[in-house]
Amino acid sequence: MGLTGKWTDTHSEEVKRGITIKLGYADVDFYNCDEHGFGREKKCSKCEKQRTVSFVDAPGHETLMATMLSGSAIMDGALLLVAANEECPQPQTKEHLMALEIVGLKHVVIIQNKVDLVTKEEALKNYDQIKKFVSGTIAESAPIIPVSAKHNININCIIQAIEEFIPTPERDLSKDPLMFVARSFDVNKPGSDISKLVGGVLGGALKQGILKTSEKIEIGPGRLVQEKGTEKWILISTEIVSLVTGGSYVESVKPGGSIALQTKLDPAIVKSDQLAGSVVGLAGKLPPVWTELKLEPNLLEHVIGSKEETKVDPIKKGEPLMLNVNAMTTAGIVVGLEKNKIHIKLKRPVCAEVGSKIAISRRIGTRWRLVGWSFVKK
Repeated sequence: MGLTGKWTDTHSEEVKRGITIKLGYADVDFYNCDEHGFGREKKCSKCEKQRTVSFVDAPGHETLMATMLSGSAIMDGALLLVAANEECPQPQTKEHLMALEIVGLKHVVIIQNKVDLVTKEEALKNYDQIKKFVSGTIAESAPIIPVSAKHNININCIIQAIEEFIPTPERDLSKDPLMFVARSFDVNKPGSDISKLVGGVLGGALKQGILKTSEKIEIGPGRLVQEKGTEKWILISTEIVSLVTGGSYVESVKPGGSIALQTKLDPAIVKSDQLAGSVVGLAGKLPPVWTELKLEPNLLEHVIGSKEETKVDPIKKGEPLMLNVNAMTTAGIVVGLEKNKIHIKLKRPVCAEVGSKIAISRRIGTRWRLVGWSFVKK
């Protein structure tokens, strides 16, 4: 909240329980000048806007790993939060860092929060633990910023670190647009006049290309329909009515930051995040939809996220797995084993390009635990 001035946990259960369940979004402008340094407010005429940054608040709670992976799939960098008043690493911190490595996020800033709750000596001991923990990982050279979010201490230092260590990547605007959907909404209030209803809204991030208002789009993997006694998934076709990014209506959007896309879709098929995990593209330009996958899994040596150093056993036929592909979370059953390969039948298909990275989790006790990764292959 100190970084953006906004509270991203708006879902009723999130507010009650004090944890993040669904992905929350907040956009903020960063400014800088010689007198006031880095901040999120323009304090004088010399304060220059650096850029607009979109934050996705992904869950840290250990049972919500799938949602965190969905968030990381649409981001350019990550803030790894560590509590100064706890031993580092906590099991979920290990899991999150491994997840960032798996999805390929290389730009990381580490935030050592709650330094107001410990002594200087304890904070330095925790700092040493963090350095030891990230040694040899993608976060080895990441800056570690001591912070008290409660008292807004060193928020300017986080902003400076983001500016210096999480650059805006080069975007390919010539490619066909691909948007990863993280949330989907019905924005109509209960009891609204039927003549004033508006179509469903999709929220997420654009990976590549440009989307414009009035364009015809398709959404994959689409929806499940019954046809002649059999079930099949069909793509959803609609049109872009309006686009919002940075809190403003625009005629077109490019990659970078979160976007909201209002469509002509029946609000009933988008409400309650029903289309979360989908991919949006121009009509006829979507990646393939996969109902089954043949993977060459790269298994980790030990289960990430558990307090015990549990060895990762080979994947077995008949075993249920959870897969994260782009912003999609789906379940699957292993229906076949070959040399170095597994054949998985998916409960919900995924729309993904060949080469897309996949995070693999298995059920261990009452939790889904990250155990490996792979790629989508033909």
